[in-house]
Amino acid sequence: MFHSRNPVYRSPLGAVEEGTPVHFKVSMARDLHCSAMYLCVIDDSTSQEERYGMFWCGMNGENEEYWECDYAPPRAGLYFYHFEADTWRGRQKYMRGMYGQDQLGGNKSWQLTAYRKGFETPGWLAGGVMYQIFPDRFFYSGQEKADVPPDRRYHQSWSEQPQWEPDPDGEIRNKDYFRGDLDGIRQKLDYLQSLGVTCIYLNPIFESHSNHRYDTADYSKIDPLLGTQQDFRRLCSEAAKYGISVVLDGVFNHTGSDSVYFNREGRYKEPGAYQSQQSPYYPWYNFRKWPEEYACWWNFKTLPDVMEENPQYKEYITGENGIIEKWLKEGACGWRLDVADELPDSFLDSITAAARRANPEALVLGEVWEDASNKCAYGKRRRYLLGGQLDSVMNYPFRNAILSFLTGGDPSVQMEIILDILENYPPQVICNLMNHIGTHDTERALTMLAGEPVRGHGRKWQSTTHLTRERRARGLRLLRLAALMQYTLPGVPCVYYGDEAGMEGYRDPFNRGAYPWGSEDRELLGWYRRLGILRKKYKDILAHGDFFPVHAGNNCIAYIRQSASGSLLAAFNACAEQRVLHIPSEWQDARAELGDLPAPDLVLPPYGCALLVV
Repeated sequence: MFHSRNPVYRSPLGAVEEGTPVHFKVSMARDLHCSAMYLCVIDDSTSQEERYGMFWCGMNGENEEYWECDYAPPRAGLYFYHFEADTWRGRQKYMRGMYGQDQLGGNKSWQLTAYRKGFETPGWLAGGVMYQIFPDRFFYSGQEKADVPPDRRYHQSWSEQPQWEPDPDGEIRNKDYFRGDLDGIRQKLDYLQSLGVTCIYLNPIFESHSNHRYDTADYSKIDPLLGTQQDFRRLCSEAAKYGISVVLDGVFNHTGSDSVYFNREGRYKEPGAYQSQQSPYYPWYNFRKWPEEYACWWNFKTLPDVMEENPQYKEYITGENGIIEKWLKEGACGWRLDVADELPDSFLDSITAAARRANPEALVLGEVWEDASNKCAYGKRRRYLLGGQLDSVMNYPFRNAILSFLTGGDPSVQMEIILDILENYPPQVICNLMNHIGTHDTERALTMLAGEPVRGHGRKWQSTTHLTRERRARGLRLLRLAALMQYTLPGVPCVYYGDEAGMEGYRDPFNRGAYPWGSEDRELLGWYRRLGILRKKYKDILAHGDFFPVHAGNNCIAYIRQSASGSLLAAFNACAEQRVLHIPSEWQDARAELGDLPAPDLVLPPYGCALLVV
């Protein structure tokens, strides 16, 4: 009776600008003798429900009739709606899931997202390719560094496994280093260009005392093992010549305890908040009982939380010439915000405002693991994507859908996840979505696709468990499918360094091994290079093209991307048996960029795919 993704029933589709009239139409069975029809809308910001009368507007065939109305969301926010009808059975309520569309189960309202008038996002990322680098593990330039703290331990061989066993006192301190550095990244820009990379996302590069550097010691300095501020400027400058932008990781929810700000370990000369209540940094932190009892991230004593709305801290990070502006002026093109759901709205607003002051085209992208349009954090609905805050997010829902589909999940459920995101997010956000299938926080994609599940196994088991030859062969075929989905779904593919080379690895630290220079899987690497070429060739379609599902079932998914410049059809078979798909007739004259041409149906071999163009 209603389909929110069909323009017959709702127009325009998807998220809309505040104040935009949206036309709703429903089709009701004549034998219900409907005498009145209502659109019921709940304004999420006030929890108030309004009921709008719908008008009879003609017959839909012989046995159904249409009712319609217009509704314009008055302000930016979320609006949840359903329909009610007065019938011979009495007042009937029609919600998503009751009549057809919701494959995830349960009855719930439909969501209408309204974003701020004039909301725009930077345009340079759309249609490109991102590449995530864990700096210590990508490439070592061979240059010796000055002023490196003496308590760092170095691996003797680039091919060694990251240290996973606790120190003698039982602590895991992440103080083993492979010496990857900024100049090493610069030296590999030609390699990144060969993959079609247009944006590098760097895990933290600021002075810290762990190899992951999420325990910031000084936001104003590059970690000495990575190089200098001059090395950073040089990297950004030369990357720009390759058409590559650099996005930094901003860890602003907490600092390290071993930092110039907190200084619990006494490394720094000037007293930090742990040492003196007269320290200028003392007001940044939430001490329950100074100095030993303080709020910290997930109870890690080495990661004391900061109070982001403290005026001094907020000014230091987001004020004029603060940290946000400083590194954008040094050459960065944007920020990825760690644990964005733990940052207050006002602080996120200030970060984006500071970024725009430094560079109107600066990107601000957040780490959010769920649907970011309706995310609740700490009892509050967040407004990340309504304008003035995030330009985009890490797209974990797409990752989950891709990996689940390729490991036996119901294709219709996975398609529903994809369509939900596309329905709920503003279009200017969708084109910048960070579509990853693995990061430093997750198992390697190849291991997820073909490895034995962890199921509670500890680090020792993870350190010795690798893919068998048979599992690896199957995993590589599935990874090719996963990558093609990454590169053709709406948003921007983000390759986690080494995935293109066939790296395996369970959870931290095994997913953070050193890039295997000289030992890459050449066939897989060639596949990623081919995808980079296709991404550039069909940029107009993939940057902003519409998305239309074609098939989701029987271990297969197929969809169309379409714009004024052309159309692509991508099809995937996630099982070990051949599948035959019936596709629309206009694709009979397509040409194949990948896979075989339809004759007349599309034949997908086991773990096979096709990419057609008209």
